[in-house]
Amino acid sequence: MINAGFEVFSRNSYRKSPMQEIADRAGISKSLLFHYFHNKKELYLFLWDEACRITMEYLERYGCYEPVELFEMMEKGMRAKIMVMKRYPNMTTFVVKAFYETDPAVSREIQESYRQKFDGKALNALSRLDPGDFVEGLDLAMMYREMYLASAGYVWEVFQQGGVFDAEKLERDFSEMVEFWKAIYLRKK
Repeated sequence: MINAGFEVFSRNSYRKSPMQEIADRAGISKSLLFHYFHNKKELYLFLWDEACRITMEYLERYGCYEPVELFEMMEKGMRAKIMVMKRYPNMTTFVVKAFYETDPAVSREIQESYRQKFDGKALNALSRLDPGDFVEGLDLAMMYREMYLASAGYVWEVFQQGGVFDAEKLERDFSEMVEFWKAIYLRKK
């Protein structure tokens, strides 16, 4: 059921993803699907939470939240997310679609869930930064936000071009961005 949900929701918007198609993909009756999930919204939010759980598990496994230098943490995060993409391609597409979903039935809850799950991790990482490692006078919060928005913009661009994520290309492109950020933000020693 879970993989079928990721697959169907990864191809369609929330509104255009029929429960019957999910049940058919899972090889179960629609009534059995409704036995486990009372409605489409409940299934959708469950899938979002499951995707977040799996992603967090990989981020922790790859040491992304250990006290390390910012760019090392970002590179570890990239490797973890690429492994998630390779192992769960439909889940990855689902997560991006869910994050940008505009249907009011789920969009507010997805955004709130994202803030609760990931903003605290970002603030913790930001609090561990040593200003002495960066260009003098740099606003670290603004730098972090700029890097987040550039990364999100990259994913949005891929999503707009059909949503097919090529893990190797993503890794190359992200590595180039990280090297660029290092060159402009890190203090020359």
